[in-house]
Amino acid sequence: TALRIDKAYTGPVVHVLDASRAVGVASTLLSDTQRDGFVETTAADYQHIRDVREGKGQNPLVPLADARANGFRIDESHKPPPPERPGVHVFEDWDLADIRECIDWTPFFRAWELAGNYPAILTDEVVGESATSLFADAQAMLDRIVAEKWFTAKGVAGLWPCRREEDDVILHLENENHVRLPFLRQQIAKREGRANMCLADFISHDGDWIGGFAVGIHGIDAHSARFKAAHDDYSDILLKALADRFAEAFAEALHRHVRTTLWGYAPQEQLTNEALIKEQYRGIRPAPGYPACPDHSLKPILFDLLDATTNTGITLTESFAMLPTAAV
Repeated sequence: TALRIDKAYTGPVVHVLDASRAVGVASTLLSDTQRDGFVETTAADYQHIRDVREGKGQNPLVPLADARANGFRIDESHKPPPPERPGVHVFEDWDLADIRECIDWTPFFRAWELAGNYPAILTDEVVGESATSLFADAQAMLDRIVAEKWFTAKGVAGLWPCRREEDDVILHLENENHVRLPFLRQQIAKREGRANMCLADFISHDGDWIGGFAVGIHGIDAHSARFKAAHDDYSDILLKALADRFAEAFAEALHRHVRTTLWGYAPQEQLTNEALIKEQYRGIRPAPGYPACPDHSLKPILFDLLDATTNTGITLTESFAMLPTAAV
């Protein structure tokens, strides 16, 4: 934002870390008394970022061949067995009560600009009272969401044989139309003992298995429209925040089902929700758009493999955003 957009636009330019924070920024920009100072301070901050970046220059990149030579080395002895139930599995209506138990509440409070980790935030000296009130409202709405089935949780998961080829993973499909997933490798110069990692590093050259999934929360629109018609913006925002939490929790619940049942390499796993949030399970769940896999253009490949739109009702926009937005 500071390096490209602000330089190319004559009006005020402001970046926020989360969409929920745009409300406060918009209010400030509309204020007769706060606008000018806020715009000047932000512009000065962005100029400072440009000055610092220009002085530092770019971080040195190592040649791709060298980065590959310094890739992460897996221990083949930890390779899991073949899945108990390979192939694609569709879940048309996952139990909302089960998903509720997997909610990570800390990001929920951050979306409302309340800093702190759950559950400690509820007794925080500064934001504890606000957090407790918000949490009570969220629980009351959750009770209705589950009891009256406001949402429908649709998901799909697939497990396929594969192998690694350089920085790519080749999926072996039954029809012999193999699919190539190209992953990016870190090329920043690393200190001694640190690998230039790539997701392909976690797959064996000699044959392995990989999973994919998509989950979406449907049914929010009718309830959102009802709140808007009543001019109840608070409930509308609360509903959308909870739908996002449901989507993330659904991914957590489905991943647990994969580990314990579909792939079945951890059938005895019994982790608390706190342990799930801390990712104390075996395996990883990367997603397009995050640092391990920043390339969103892999989404259409994954959607084709899972027939995700048919199986879950999730669609992709031309820029690879997902609809409904409460989707992972």
